[in-house]
Amino acid sequence: MTWIFAGGALALAGLVVLGFLAVRVLRAATELGREVDRARGRLEPARQVFIETTRTIRAGRG
Repeated sequence: MTWIFAGGALALAGLVVLGFLAVRVLRAATELGREVDRARGRLEPARQVFIETTRTIRAGRG
C-alpha cells in the first residue's frame, strides 16, 4: 500500500513540475509576441519606403 501512495505522490509532483514549466513557457510566448509586435512596428516605416521605392522603379521600367 505504501508503494501506491509513493507512486501517486511522485505522479503528483511530476504534474506540479510540468504545470510550472507550462506557465513559464506561456509567459515566454507572450513576451515573445510583444517583442515581435514591437519589431514589426519599428520595421513598418522602412517597409513602406521599400514598397514606394520598388513601385517607382517598376513604373520607370514600364
